[in-house]
Amino acid sequence: MGHIATFELTTLELPAPPSSLARLSALLGADDVNMTEMARLVETDLALAASVMKTVSSPMYGLRGRASNVHDAVTYLGTREIAALVYQVSLQAAFPAAAELRPLWERAAVRGLLMGRLAKELYLDAWCAHTAGLFEECGKAVLFKLVPDAYRPMLADAADDIELVQREEEAFGTRFDHLGAQLCEQWGLDAGAVACVRGHVDTLATHRLPKDSPRRAISVISALVHTMSTQPDQLEAVCQALAPQAMLDQALLLKGARRVKKKVDDALADE
Repeated sequence: MGHIATFELTTLELPAPPSSLARLSALLGADDVNMTEMARLVETDLALAASVMKTVSSPMYGLRGRASNVHDAVTYLGTREIAALVYQVSLQAAFPAAAELRPLWERAAVRGLLMGRLAKELYLDAWCAHTAGLFEECGKAVLFKLVPDAYRPMLADAADDIELVQREEEAFGTRFDHLGAQLCEQWGLDAGAVACVRGHVDTLATHRLPKDSPRRAISVISALVHTMSTQPDQLEAVCQALAPQAMLDQALLLKGARRVKKKVDDALADE
């Protein structure tokens, strides 16, 4: 099958990061983060403020009823969660509000949260892990925006992401994980997050980490969170395969993954 949109893809201009991200970076770069200023940043964006208030009431956080305004929510969630929400809302706003993309954004929010929490359990870079989780599927939104008629059935019919990238390469000469990595670079994400986004599908398919990838542990966390969500009975096997490749303690990694999974399961059970 020939490439049906190679020309368009090669000339694609990826969405630029919004100005709110530059303001957020300035706040986070300060030695002492000003939570009041961060709350004001959130309040200036109605979509972001609504997302923060919705998030803080989620059972995943266990804070229901404890935050009645944005400032309280910012205080309870902390800088990483708020920063992630800014990225999440900004990323979603850069693409069409299509029903086909709604599950993608819902998965991204949960995956980012779980990756950040697991990284924190392991004393790794939780922000890098969280943003990698948020952006892993964003390349699908890029393709949907560019060639919706051709991509819609492909997105719906593929059994999993491994099959999807094969079909994308045949049809478009590119694949969503590679496009997602390009967007990560354009938005200034950490090199470890970029590498995770670019290689996460191949890691899931082969249980091999990309060669010479920075922050290989982030890619391991990605694979474990995916397994936790789709094949929890395979968690130990995936841990055994990947932990040595990133020089991680297998027992601690598995313990952390199970602890995070239990917390999420308990929170959802109380919903």
